[in-house]
Amino acid sequence: MIEPLRPEHPLRRLFGGTVQHVFYVDMGICDPQIADYLTEMLSTFIHVNDLYPFHDASGKRLRDLAEWVTDTQLTEPLSPAARQRIIHKHIGDFSLFWTGVFPEGLRRLNRLSPGDRLSEFLRQGKQSYSIASELTNPDDRPPARVLQRLSDTFEFCVHGLNLCRKEWGADLNLPG
Repeated sequence: MIEPLRPEHPLRRLFGGTVQHVFYVDMGICDPQIADYLTEMLSTFIHVNDLYPFHDASGKRLRDLAEWVTDTQLTEPLSPAARQRIIHKHIGDFSLFWTGVFPEGLRRLNRLSPGDRLSEFLRQGKQSYSIASELTNPDDRPPARVLQRLSDTFEFCVHGLNLCRKEWGADLNLPG
């Protein structure tokens, strides 16, 4: 895992400011815990190794969501519930990131394999956050209520992240 961005890092401040503006002003969703969570997620996923953090027993990096659930070997000893919480929280994050920030990447995958990847990622993200919330202990971070709100408002979060991306593109004069 790459060192996370410090709170004062300019890129993290950009993510935080954009998320807050889009969610609070443009969408009218004033939920500081969700805004903070999304800022943290975006700050974490700036490096591809953090998008794909899981490995199998041989050390091979796992890239498929189904493999994450079945084949992931975590370095620290955890209860089965804690292991599943970590994996499902990451599947929720991964699904939210791709559907919200890079949905065209999922559309490209549609050409490579049958099925609607975007719909599948939307379904999987909602379900995974819900599972993770059920497996959350009172002292876990984020708390269960945040993960459940992410599940309940998954499509709104996807839309908000898409608006964030458009705002970043406009700031950098990139095509939308």
